[in-house]
Amino acid sequence: MKRITGIVLLLAAPFVSKSQDWHIGGTAGISNYNGDLTEKRVDFTTTGPMIGLLVKRDVNRWLTLRGGFTFGLIKADDKNNSEASLKARNLSFRSPIWEGHLGAELNILDIDDRGFTPYVFGGVALFSFYPTAKDSSGARVPLRRLSTEGQGLPQYPERGGQYALHQISIPFGVGFKYLLTDRFTIGFELGLRPTFTDYLDDVSTTYVDYNTLLAERGQTAVDWAWRGDEVHGGSYPLDGAKRGSAKYKDWYTFTGITFLYRLGGSSGGHRSTNFSKCFRM
Repeated sequence: MKRITGIVLLLAAPFVSKSQDWHIGGTAGISNYNGDLTEKRVDFTTTGPMIGLLVKRDVNRWLTLRGGFTFGLIKADDKNNSEASLKARNLSFRSPIWEGHLGAELNILDIDDRGFTPYVFGGVALFSFYPTAKDSSGARVPLRRLSTEGQGLPQYPERGGQYALHQISIPFGVGFKYLLTDRFTIGFELGLRPTFTDYLDDVSTTYVDYNTLLAERGQTAVDWAWRGDEVHGGSYPLDGAKRGSAKYKDWYTFTGITFLYRLGGSSGGHRSTNFSKCFRM
C-alpha cells in the first residue's frame, strides 16, 4: 500500500502543492500613462518614478498569490505631442497614484527546478489619484475642484458630479523571476492598469460655456480649462468644442525590478524528503 500511495503522489506531483512559502519584498521602476494627453499607447515622455511593497504566497509550482501597495507618479504635457491641434490645446497634468492590489501569477516553469520562470499575472486594484497642473510660479493647482468640463455644474447634468478620486483598475501583465539563492528572488515585471475613469488627466469630453464656468467656479477655472492662449493667443472655445475624447478610458502602467525574500526553508528539499518517505517499507 505504501508503494502504491507513493507512486500516486509522484504522478500527481505537478498538480499538488509542493510549497506554500511566503515571499516579501519590493519593486522599483517607472510609471507611465495613456490618455487624452498622449498620442501613443506607450509614451516615454510621460515617465515618472514608481516604488512599492510586495507580498507573495506560493500555492504550488504553477500558482502564486500576490498583493501589494505601490506609489507612482504619472504626467503628460501637450508640448510633447507632435499633432498641431494638441500642441495648441496646451494642457498638462501630474498626478500621484496610490495603489493597493490583489491578484495571482501563473508560473510557466518550475522555478525551484529551473532556477527561473516567466509568468503572467492578473488581479484587481483600488487606487487613488489627484490631478494637478503647474502655474507660472511653479505652484501645483488642483484641477478637480475647478470643474473644467462642467462636472458637478447644474447646467451640465449629463456630466454627472465631480469624478471620484478613488477608483478600480484591473492590473495584468507579464514578468520574469530568477532565483539568486534559495532565499532571494530577483525579477522584472511589466504591468498594465486599465481603469474605469477618463479623468486621470482631468480631460475627457468638451469645453463648457465660458460665462457659465466663470459664474460657477471663477476665473481660475476658466484659465485652466483653456490654456491655448498661453502659446498662440486666441479666444476661449465655444461651448461643446472638443477638448478630449470619452471614447476610451485612461490607463497607467508600472514597470520595474522586483526583489523578494523567501520566508521558510527550501521547498525543493522538503519535496525530496516527503516523496522519499512514501517509498519506505
